[in-house]
Amino acid sequence: MLINVKGLDYKALNETLRESADDITLEECCGQRFIAAGMSDKRITINGVPGNALGAYLNGATITVNANAQDAVGDTMNEGKIIVHGNIGDAAGYAMRGGKIFVKGNAGYRAGIHMKAYKEKVPVMVIGGTAGSFLGEYQAGGVIVVLGLEPKNQKIVGFFPCTGMHGGKMFLRSECKDVKFPSQVTARPADESDMKELKTYVAEYCDIFGYDVNEVLSSPFTVITPDSKNPYKQMYVAN
Repeated sequence: MLINVKGLDYKALNETLRESADDITLEECCGQRFIAAGMSDKRITINGVPGNALGAYLNGATITVNANAQDAVGDTMNEGKIIVHGNIGDAAGYAMRGGKIFVKGNAGYRAGIHMKAYKEKVPVMVIGGTAGSFLGEYQAGGVIVVLGLEPKNQKIVGFFPCTGMHGGKMFLRSECKDVKFPSQVTARPADESDMKELKTYVAEYCDIFGYDVNEVLSSPFTVITPDSKNPYKQMYVAN
């Protein structure tokens, strides 16, 4: 089903989505917020640039964006998949506790902030380009992967990655010699077991965006995990 959303506000747009068939294409999207918030059992393709909080509280739907997306993609999403064939803004995957986000290009600041796992749900975010500062801030669960495929020769992550990280795991396609991590995390080269796990995430990304998975995985990766589930312990407990 094809819907031209030019001139529709987000309330009218979401009402139309809820009443429409399972497979929907939105044309001339331009900044409408909260698209598909809380929705499940739908496949939505967006031509144009959606506004903030695309797929917020998503509960099983699949969203494909054939352009860039703005801030807070997948905010608190529970299940489903968001695919962005461009770049995304700040705070992508904020507090997400399930589902997957795949971004062909770059992510802004604070991607994966407060990401968490919930029971059997393990959220995954794969960023094909680079990520801005505060990547994985206060990460409590789930998996973040940054591949640095485009642009070339650019630092894979900005300042202060993993600040307050106390759960989950991060994979960076770099030796990270130019990256400074906080003291409460461990950053080490990926071993064979790590690469086996990583391949499950990267293979899906490569299948979506047309990359060679073996070529992508041929580069060195750094794995970052927290040393403590309580990064603030030293603030309250005397040594």
